[in-house]
Amino acid sequence: MKAQQDFPDLHLPQTLAESHSTGVLPSQSLRAAIEREEITADQEISEEQIQPASLDLRLGDVAYRVRASFLPGRRCSVRQRVKELAMHSVELGDGAVLERDCVYVVPLVERLNLSSNTSAIANPKSSTGRLDVFVRLITDYGLEFDQVGQGYAGPLWVEVAPRSFSILARAGSRLMQLRLKRGSPRRTDVGLRRLHESVGLVDDASGPADIKEGLLALSVDAVGTPSSDIVGFRAKKNTGLIDLEKVNQYEPDEFWEPIYSRVQKDIILSPNDFHILGSKEAVTVPLDHAAEMIAYDTLVGEFRVHYAGFFDPGFGHHDMGAAGTRAVLEVRSHEVPFVIEDGQIVGRLHYERLTERPDKLYGAAIGSSYQGQGLALSKQFKR
Repeated sequence: MKAQQDFPDLHLPQTLAESHSTGVLPSQSLRAAIEREEITADQEISEEQIQPASLDLRLGDVAYRVRASFLPGRRCSVRQRVKELAMHSVELGDGAVLERDCVYVVPLVERLNLSSNTSAIANPKSSTGRLDVFVRLITDYGLEFDQVGQGYAGPLWVEVAPRSFSILARAGSRLMQLRLKRGSPRRTDVGLRRLHESVGLVDDASGPADIKEGLLALSVDAVGTPSSDIVGFRAKKNTGLIDLEKVNQYEPDEFWEPIYSRVQKDIILSPNDFHILGSKEAVTVPLDHAAEMIAYDTLVGEFRVHYAGFFDPGFGHHDMGAAGTRAVLEVRSHEVPFVIEDGQIVGRLHYERLTERPDKLYGAAIGSSYQGQGLALSKQFKR
């Protein structure tokens, strides 16, 4: 596997030679992990799968329709639980329909054999979350979704639950990403404030940065822009099928209702409807950091920004030509209607240092779909 050098000459203080013993592993360290077989697969892992600070994971050949979501627990492998709960199987091959409101469990092509000081965390890819496809990583004897403990050796599985739209998936489809981390660096308010003062992690559109417990607040935009009064989209019911591999294919109005700004500067969330909204702040991820959306806080209301998400090094960075990039929020209200106001906090970002700056950065050079975005649907829809 040939290393791809996408690192631009930005004349910034840190160089590729500088490194840390703990932190998130960058692209070149992921290649090294593959070479020393901490990450393995029966099929070659392609350079295209390697992102600036994560690895795309591929669906295997078969999906098992199960009666219910599950965690295997301390005494079971995932395969043992699948045998107990499976209703039938679907050969993915060149394409198969995974139906809305059904739960599937799929073995992934990749396996792990992590070293004793390396752990991992998984998240949906951006396009997966924006399609309201709920995906979660499962490991043998696991007690939590999406978390892989230090030293784990074994297969990886993914739970796939389309919520708004039925999807056409294939063997090899990439629905989620895996981020590897060495050690357990602490997060602090002081460290995050220093990073914000140095880089400008968010703009000041909503006032001073809100930093709490080492996390940076994001708020919702319910006003829109001078060029558009659309502040979000609501998924329609009973729509057609979405082929995950199609890009710029589908008419948005066949699947989505626009949400327009109101004089009251708020958005009313209907129970269990799926909404695509935008952050009020522009977000920047430094070239030597990665970020993750922390999705749920019961103290801010009965709704959930329900897909945590990875933000790669270089996301929204002015030196990557992407100043003004907004975060896209996938939001669902639970139980009761809920009014969300302009500028209301809806989630928080966790910034983590990389062990070293990656040799590729988020942006058009590596085929990233959402650099420089405003309020944007997934790449399957026409712009």
